[in-house]
Amino acid sequence: MTDARTTSTTTGATGATTGATTTGADWAAWQQSWDRQQEWYMTDREDRFRIMLDMVEALVGPAPRVLDLACGTGTVTARLLTRLPDATSTGLDLDPALLAIAEGTFAGDDRVTLVTADLTDPDWTTKLPHPSYDAVLTATALHWLHSEPLARLYGQVAELVRDGGVFMNADHMIDDTTPRINAAERAQRHARMDQAKADGALDWAEWWQLAAQDPVLAGPTARRFEIYGEHADGDMPSAAWHARVLREKGFAEARPVWRSPSDTLLLALK
Repeated sequence: MTDARTTSTTTGATGATTGATTTGADWAAWQQSWDRQQEWYMTDREDRFRIMLDMVEALVGPAPRVLDLACGTGTVTARLLTRLPDATSTGLDLDPALLAIAEGTFAGDDRVTLVTADLTDPDWTTKLPHPSYDAVLTATALHWLHSEPLARLYGQVAELVRDGGVFMNADHMIDDTTPRINAAERAQRHARMDQAKADGALDWAEWWQLAAQDPVLAGPTARRFEIYGEHADGDMPSAAWHARVLREKGFAEARPVWRSPSDTLLLALK
């Protein structure tokens, strides 16, 4: 996320919020490539999505209206619609390259609306097609924000979620009270990543290099790096911090519903 340097647009999945054409690229292949790159960092990535959708169905039913916050290529939306085909999703992001992949993936699907907006813009919620949602879902994205703007964002999310609705954030949440455990887990995880890299896995930088060489994604990728730079340096507060702040912002209950040694899926119930 960054300051508002792009126009904020709401379109159906057949539209083009990024200006990239939705033809001329193998969108399924790009989705699979993105998944494999992300799985290099998180081998248990699908586990958090499964639990996330379990809890959506348990708490708000089989046909929820969902906001896929910082949606990227539409990873959460794709799994949502496979699991709950009567659901609808609003995917929101600022990244023009990842949104181009989402647009190509969901072109013609009336269940999906894609929105280009900046989560650091105080007015980002005005770009949404609906005033409230049954569920707001996000994964591996909000660590780009520092704690103060993240707390403000949580207040806005609390206003969007209907009474009885849910917010879930799957992300890196570091417990600084266990430094030796953290160090051992990190060493083991990076050893496995090194082996996977030796076996041909792409990392973040290599994936973006490929995107920059694609005739359709080259332009959106260049704009993406103008917006974000190489990477943002946000915070990774503990799950306890997230739960406390979400309760302070208006959620009745908040706690982890899935954990790995380094990541947490935290659920807040309005």
